[in-house]
Amino acid sequence: MNQPLGGAFVGREHCLPVRVYYEDTDFTGFVYHASYVRFFERGRSDFLRLAGADHVTMAGLQTAFAVVRLEIDYLRAAGIDDALMVCTTFDTVKGPRLTLSQRITRGDEVLAAAKVQAACIDLKGRARRPPPQLLLALQAKLAPDTKS
Repeated sequence: MNQPLGGAFVGREHCLPVRVYYEDTDFTGFVYHASYVRFFERGRSDFLRLAGADHVTMAGLQTAFAVVRLEIDYLRAAGIDDALMVCTTFDTVKGPRLTLSQRITRGDEVLAAAKVQAACIDLKGRARRPPPQLLLALQAKLAPDTKS
């Protein structure tokens, strides 16, 4: 195994296994709320990487992503050594905005759910439409009625 695993696609959903380490917890032994944000970020990054639109490729196209809205519902606590799954779907692309749904599960339990809006930006921080390469990479992963 030359590369770390980046999860896998199940249909249009990307699933990334994550283990809870000591560094992810607070003094109670439960996952600190900001750690969920990092887990969600890993899910989005590995989704893009496996879809062929990783951050390095996008930087070569003078394109980056900026999260402009993040809503998280914390439903249950995760603890040290838990095996979690971060599931990510890209729902829509409209103009420069990408809308995603994410959830973190432990077995069949949903621990946290997020709605994310990200903007496609140029390297000076200005909003831009996603480049054709990104749209092509995401096309098969978008909901059928929301492709732009």
